[in-house]
Amino acid sequence: MKINTMKRMYIYPKDVERITGKRSSYCRNLIQLIRAIYGKKKHQGVTVAEYCDYMSVPREEVELYL
Repeated sequence: MKINTMKRMYIYPKDVERITGKRSSYCRNLIQLIRAIYGKKKHQGVTVAEYCDYMSVPREEVELYL
């Protein structure tokens, strides 16, 4: 049996909810803020690496929630 070792590239507000324990509106606003800081357009996603960089959290800890 092969174990899927693929890691997700993008992070979504629901993921941020699980990580932070904050409300969904806060998490949506946070994703929008990160998108604006990195100069992304509305249709472009926020990567896990960008989230980790902005929040100063190790990627390994974030990936436990994904």
